[in-house]
Amino acid sequence: MGMDTKHRKILNEIQSDFPISSRPFRDLGNRLKMTESEVIDAVKHLKEKGIIRRIGGNFQTSKLNFVSTLCAARVPDERIDHFVETVNAYPGVTHNYLRAHSYNVWFTFIAEEMAVIEDALETIRQKTGVTEILNLPAEEMFKIKVDFAV
Repeated sequence: MGMDTKHRKILNEIQSDFPISSRPFRDLGNRLKMTESEVIDAVKHLKEKGIIRRIGGNFQTSKLNFVSTLCAARVPDERIDHFVETVNAYPGVTHNYLRAHSYNVWFTFIAEEMAVIEDALETIRQKTGVTEILNLPAEEMFKIKVDFAV
């Protein structure tokens, strides 16, 4: 995979404790006894290797007065690429993944209100011809912190 001890230290540190500052990579370097350049180069390497997909915040949508939902769609194999491309065009879609199930495409959607999501789902149905899309908003939220020791 192309990871050494330095890479592992960085991965362990950034999973839940990424600095919120004007120079986060410098701050990480200070914590890990590395230079800012070393951290940036290592993160670039991990991203190029596909080990890091993205670095970004996770927000509790309800605390920001947004709503979120999980959606599941039954998409014929020959329509998957078009369906996924259509869904991913919406900025409120945060995850989109295939599953080995009759409902084979699952995605999460965040918006200012549920009516925005419902309108978008209807437009997706019309654009893709995929009519079986479930809207599965959470009835109760359970958040757990998951870190993977590398």
